[in-house]
Amino acid sequence: MDSLEQYSKVDEDHIQKKPANDGGENGGEAKQTAVLGVQDGGDFIDVEIGKSNGEEEKVMVPEEGKEESGSNSTKIQEIKEIQEHNDKDINVPRAPGNARNHKLPRIKSQAHLPKPDPPPPTTTVTKVERTESVSMAETMPTMPSIGKYISDRSNSLSAAIVNRLTSLKEDKELAAKDDSVNIEVTEFKIPGVKVIVKMKTEAERLSLELRGRVSIFTRSNCRDCTAVRRFFREKGFMYVEINIDVFPKREKELIERTGRSETPQIFFNDKWFGGLAALNELKASAEYEAKLKELVGDRCPEGAPAMPVYGVNDEEDEDDDLVETVRYLRRSLPIQDRLLRMKMVKNCFSGADLLDAIRDFLDCSRKKGVMTAKRMGHKHFFHHVFGENEFEEGNHFYRFLEHEPFIMGCFNFRISTNDSEPKSASFLSDRLSKLMSAILEAYASENRLHVNYHGINKSEEFRRYLNVARDLQRVNMKLLTPDERLAFFLNLYNAMVIHAVISIGHPQGILDKRVFFNDFLYVVGGFPYSLNIISNGILRHNRTSPYSFVRPFNKDDRRLELIPPKMNPLIHFGLCNGTRSSPAVRFFTAEDVENELVCAAKEYFRRGAIRFNMDSRTIYLTRIISWYKEDFGQQKEVLKWIVKCLDSTQSGLLTHLLADYDAQINIVYQDYDWSSNL
Repeated sequence: MDSLEQYSKVDEDHIQKKPANDGGENGGEAKQTAVLGVQDGGDFIDVEIGKSNGEEEKVMVPEEGKEESGSNSTKIQEIKEIQEHNDKDINVPRAPGNARNHKLPRIKSQAHLPKPDPPPPTTTVTKVERTESVSMAETMPTMPSIGKYISDRSNSLSAAIVNRLTSLKEDKELAAKDDSVNIEVTEFKIPGVKVIVKMKTEAERLSLELRGRVSIFTRSNCRDCTAVRRFFREKGFMYVEINIDVFPKREKELIERTGRSETPQIFFNDKWFGGLAALNELKASAEYEAKLKELVGDRCPEGAPAMPVYGVNDEEDEDDDLVETVRYLRRSLPIQDRLLRMKMVKNCFSGADLLDAIRDFLDCSRKKGVMTAKRMGHKHFFHHVFGENEFEEGNHFYRFLEHEPFIMGCFNFRISTNDSEPKSASFLSDRLSKLMSAILEAYASENRLHVNYHGINKSEEFRRYLNVARDLQRVNMKLLTPDERLAFFLNLYNAMVIHAVISIGHPQGILDKRVFFNDFLYVVGGFPYSLNIISNGILRHNRTSPYSFVRPFNKDDRRLELIPPKMNPLIHFGLCNGTRSSPAVRFFTAEDVENELVCAAKEYFRRGAIRFNMDSRTIYLTRIISWYKEDFGQQKEVLKWIVKCLDSTQSGLLTHLLADYDAQINIVYQDYDWSSNL
C-alpha cells in the first residue's frame, strides 16, 4: 500500500471530536469536526497518530461531519508533510521495539486551508402520540441543568447589583456637581433586593474630620447641660460626657482645671473652652466650623480630661462596726424551724441564745449584751419573727434578714445581705434621684415618653444605681422628713418600674400585671416593698388598689410609720408604670417635690388626659380619675380640683362649663393603653 493510500485510510472507531467554534448564531447545535489546528489566536487540539501492528499508521478523523471530497486531498497532503517532518525529528520519543507512539506538536492552521461552514439551524422535535403522556422525568430538566440555571440567575443578579451600584456612584458624582439638588436619601430597587443609600450630612462629615475630643462636665437636672447636649447631638458631633452626679470623684478634677464647680464646662482636647455662654458665642460666629476644626483638629493629647472608667466602683464602703459579731452569731447560733403560735416558723433562734452568744463573743456584761442586740435589731440584721419588737429579753424568737421568706424575691438582694455601714437615707435618696435622672437624659426621649430599656440595662449609670438599691437593705427610713419621704417613694417607684421591665419584661396580661405590681420586690429598711405597696400602701395611706378589697398593710405593720402625713392626689401624675397612657417618667427632688408634682400634672393633662366637647357638654378624662375616685372626691369636686392642673386654654373651657350650675356635664373616661412606652 503506498503512502497516499495509507494515510487516506480512515479508522472511524477512533475519532477525536471538537465542536467547531462557529458561534451558533441561530441557536442550532454546533457542528463537530476533527481539525488539526485553528485560526491564529484560537485554541489548539492534539492529533494523535498511532501505528498498528508495526506497519500501518492511522489518522483519527471524525465520522460525523466529514470534510467534502474537495478538501480531503489537501488534508492528506498536510498529514503526509507532518509525518515526514516527525521522522526527521530526533527528539521524538520512540516506544520499545518497532512500535512508535507519539503526539504531533501543536501547530496553527494556515490561512489558505478551507474553513468549515456554519451548520444550518436544526430543531429536534419529539413526537408524542395523543394516547401517550410524557413523564415528569422526561419534561423536567436534569439536576445539573437546574444547578446551572440557579448559578446563572445568581450571576445575573450579582451583575445587576454591581451595575446598579456603579450607576448610582455616577449619579452621585453628577448630583454633587449640581449644588441645587439636595438629596438626603437615595432609594432604588432591584428585583429581590432593596438598597437605600443615605448621604452624610454636613455635621456628620465635619464630625468625621474632627480627630480630637470634646469633653463636657455636666450634672443631672441641669438646664444648661441639657442645652449643651442638644447642640452637639443636633450637629452630630461625638462627645464624652462626665456627669459629676454619676462620677462624684471627678468634681475635684473639674475644680482643679477650671477653678469652679459650675456646670456645664466644655473642653476641646486639653483646652478649657467655657460653658453655655461661650458655646452660644461660637454658634453665632459665621465660621464656627472652621473654629471647631482649629480647636479639635489635632489628635487628643494625654492632658485632656480622661474618659470615664466603666465597671469600677470608686465609692468605698465601710464595714459595719457590728459585722464581726454578726458573723460570729451566724456561725454559732442554733438556727432551726420551730412551731410557734400554731405556725411553722423557719430558720429562727431564741433571744436567750442570742444574748448568751453575744456575751461569750464580746466577754461583756448582760446589760451591754442587751444593748448590742438592740442595736443589731435597729440596724435590721435580724427581726422578730412576728414583728413585735427589735429585741427584748424573754421568750422571743428572731430571724436573720437573709433568712426572711421574702428575701429571695427581692431584686436588690445578692446572695447575702449588705454588711456595710448603712448610709444615711437622705444621701441614698438624693443619689438615687440623680442617677436615674442621668439615665433618662441619656436613654429617654426629650419628652420622657419613650424609654430605651435595652440601653439602660447596658449602661454604667444603671450599674451604679443597682449598687445604691443594694444599700437600701438596712437604711433607716424613719430619719427622712415628710417631703424627703414623699420624693423618695415617688422616685423608688419609677426606678423599680424600669428595673422590673428590664428584669421580668413588660406585663402583657392580667397574671403578668399581678406579678409585675405585687411580686417584684425590693428590701428597703429591712422590709419588702412592691410597686403596689409603695403606691397604695405608702403614698395612698394604705388604701385598696382598683378592683381589690384587701389593704396592703394590716394594723400592726411597722411600715405604716412611713406613711406621709396627708394624702396628695398629685402623686398619680408622678408615678409612671411603663405604659403609653401613664404620665411621663420623671424623678423628683425633696426641696421642691410639691411644685414638681403640679408641673407633672399640667404636662399630663396637656398631653391629652382631658378633652372637651363644648356642644354636648362632655369632658373626656383619663381613666386614672375613675380608678382612684376615692382620692379625688365627687364629680364636682374633681372638676374643681382639676382646674388648677390645666393650662390657660383648658382651664377657660372647664371654667365655662362649671359656670352653668343647672346644666349637666357629662364625663367620659378614656381607654387606657397598656402597651410599653418603648
